[in-house]
Amino acid sequence: MTKSEAHDVGEKEVLVMIDITVLLVIAKTTLNGIAAGASLDQSIKQLPARHRIGVVAYSAYSQASDMGNGLFWYAGVGISAVLLPLATVVVAFVQRVSPVHAVPIAIVAGLFLLYMLITLTRAALILLSQRRAQEAATLSTLFDRFERWQTIRVLVMC
Repeated sequence: MTKSEAHDVGEKEVLVMIDITVLLVIAKTTLNGIAAGASLDQSIKQLPARHRIGVVAYSAYSQASDMGNGLFWYAGVGISAVLLPLATVVVAFVQRVSPVHAVPIAIVAGLFLLYMLITLTRAALILLSQRRAQEAATLSTLFDRFERWQTIRVLVMC
């Protein structure tokens, strides 16, 4: 193999590795858009509705939607939101991606992890609200806390 041929093989390997990183970044960006859209929908449309229909009715709606199809939706987005950014960071590290590209990838992965921690906090509040489904004052306090965490979550995601 000549020096020129060896160089061509090396370039092809680098391009394949970079393509994997690029594909993971594209997938992660797509997931980010889906998660951000769902978060905005909740903040702009769903949470304000509790002031119009009351917290007991909103709690019933929340239980019906979150424990129905929402359970599969949240699990799919949640698992993907953790695994995809971590996979992207690992691949970028293994491929020795330059710091100019690796640092933003790592920052976004860290923000996704923060997003998921906030999501877990919100999930705990929803579970508490389901136990107190008929106590309007308690539900009001829980949903106010939920809304604050939701606002932080949207800011982290967007």
